[in-house]
Amino acid sequence: MIDEQTDKPRSSFWKELPILLGVAILVAVLVRAFVLQTFFIPSPSMENTLKIDDRVLVNKLVYDFRSPHRGEVIVFKAPIEWSGNPDGEDFIKRVIGIPGDHVVCCDPQERLVINGKSLDEPYIFSKDGIRDKPADQEFDITVPEGRLWVMGDHRSASGDSLEHWQQSGQNITEATIPEKDVVGRAFTVFWPVNRATWLTVPDGFDGIPKP
Repeated sequence: MIDEQTDKPRSSFWKELPILLGVAILVAVLVRAFVLQTFFIPSPSMENTLKIDDRVLVNKLVYDFRSPHRGEVIVFKAPIEWSGNPDGEDFIKRVIGIPGDHVVCCDPQERLVINGKSLDEPYIFSKDGIRDKPADQEFDITVPEGRLWVMGDHRSASGDSLEHWQQSGQNITEATIPEKDVVGRAFTVFWPVNRATWLTVPDGFDGIPKP
């Protein structure tokens, strides 16, 4: 005698496809909202580390577990005083000073000094052998609690903490950004392919003492 099969009817691929697509879209939305997001570079303020129209991938989760570190490239919601856009605008800069840091320009070799240690910055923009200065004027600041001092690698073309420190009459609060407004860490350039690279913390930040 042959036993009859009593398996339940299986849903066809076409019936399952809308469900699979819906799940995929939901996962993509959740990843973009909470984990990873892509950003394009609209300005020259981070050249030559980042060039106009580069695409970077941003880790939005990392700062839920720790604070930003010196040397990291971050995306943040710019204060309205910085962007002039009441709807908000994302900026990308490098963290130079964290809360409590004493940042000074400059030592006799024209290097920034953080907590008494001079900072070598090989990433600062240069063209035809001419390199930007680390800052276009002397300054001596201490980063307030809960805030960050950020600068673009293309110092002469960056609307960053130094520019807003100057424009605000040396108001350190207006010159810095709140840690809570950081969207995430840019950790890789993925487009164009010939510029793909990791955005690691430069060696010059090693050994900087605590505030």
